[in-house]
Amino acid sequence: MADNFDVVVIGGGPGGYNAAIRLGQLGLSVACVDKRGAFGGTCLNIGCIPSKALLHASERFHEAQTDFAKLGIKAKVELDLVAMMAQKTKVVGELTKGVEFLFKKNKVEGIVGEGRITAPGNIDVKLPDGKTRSLTAKHIIIATGSDVAPLPGVTIDEKQIISSTGGIALSSVPKKLLVVGAGVIGLELGSVWKRLGSEVHVVEFLDRVTPGIDLEVSKAFQRILTKQGFTFQLSTKVTGVEKTGSGLAVTVEPAPGGEKSVIEADVMLVAIGRRPYTDGLGLESVGVALDKRGRVITDNHYQTNVKGIYAIGDCREGAMLAHKAEDEAVALAELLAGKAGHVNYDAIPSVVYTFPEVATVGKNEEDLKAAGIAYKVGKFPFTANARAKTIMATDGFVKILADAKTDKVLGCAIIGPEAGNLIAEVVLAMEFGASSEDIARTCHSHPTLTEAVRQAAMGVENWTMQM
Repeated sequence: MADNFDVVVIGGGPGGYNAAIRLGQLGLSVACVDKRGAFGGTCLNIGCIPSKALLHASERFHEAQTDFAKLGIKAKVELDLVAMMAQKTKVVGELTKGVEFLFKKNKVEGIVGEGRITAPGNIDVKLPDGKTRSLTAKHIIIATGSDVAPLPGVTIDEKQIISSTGGIALSSVPKKLLVVGAGVIGLELGSVWKRLGSEVHVVEFLDRVTPGIDLEVSKAFQRILTKQGFTFQLSTKVTGVEKTGSGLAVTVEPAPGGEKSVIEADVMLVAIGRRPYTDGLGLESVGVALDKRGRVITDNHYQTNVKGIYAIGDCREGAMLAHKAEDEAVALAELLAGKAGHVNYDAIPSVVYTFPEVATVGKNEEDLKAAGIAYKVGKFPFTANARAKTIMATDGFVKILADAKTDKVLGCAIIGPEAGNLIAEVVLAMEFGASSEDIARTCHSHPTLTEAVRQAAMGVENWTMQM
């Protein structure tokens, strides 16, 4: 095997493996180094994919328990958690093997080991057998992703005090699950275990759930989850946790400080966010600059301050999203191949895969107000959508924001069934610089959930027809 490549990618997640594949397609010699042993990164192995498998399975279980009778279906169901976890593992295995197949197809060499940059153009890889393989490359791409952000003073054991990694691998359903953090990960995994029988109590440092998304959507989302049985304790911080004979005693207090109280739980999920993973890469020794949050600093073409070393995905600035990393991977690969590579960061969607789902893209009302941009709003509730009624999924609405003068779509938020799929239409519209009228005058199949997007677009100019 050759040790000299055009490009060496360190990290085999959505950023890394897509960069390697695209580089291979473009005719460059490339190696992708990852220490996990199964390519796909956090997303495929312990993040996006296994969590969505459990979200889907738990949703079907809950649906069978609560909704089948309304549809005239009589069924008795019981949980087989072992089988549910086995199905999740099977899906993960198939997809990671799929990455290996794509590497072979595109002449990418996948190397299992820990990569460390020893100098510009030089990488040492510590192999599983303890030996070191030295690689050289014209270009090095850092695509090492992110890791769980720790909670000060709390030790994660992945049994009683768990991260998202433990949250997809519990061997039994906790009677009471305490979730620390009301962001995407906490609410998704909280939804899984709530459906399977846990009492779920969420503690959040801020005064709202899902910080960063449209405030109106955030408030509606919290109301819906509360109706589902979630308990929320906002503006609260965890200051300590003690293991007891019966479980955990978690000490909390108001976020600004104040009187302490204790919450008892069987399991505590720490889901306060993620941090860029750059440990052990040798960045300090070669002089690669990091920002105050530990992210690799790059220019608009993803190059660091050290020539020939680049970074993409979670380890650099921006949203920590698999599809953002993938877009950056393609853009950088094409730049390195002498083509034009570009990412439109105003058109990157974000999705919370609860039920209902929450999906957003572009600016929200708070962003536009802060920037002093005049805008118009169109909204449409799923209670008025025929398809939503037929599938008994009427919680939520579509909200489209457009420039008050030009009608250009500036953002969209959807809370409702299939929101993650519905948002794609608006993302495409924004990518092409479309107006709300462009969406409103585009024929949509009936009866479909997509009609709610069209009706919301009509609402921007006050001609919604179905409510």
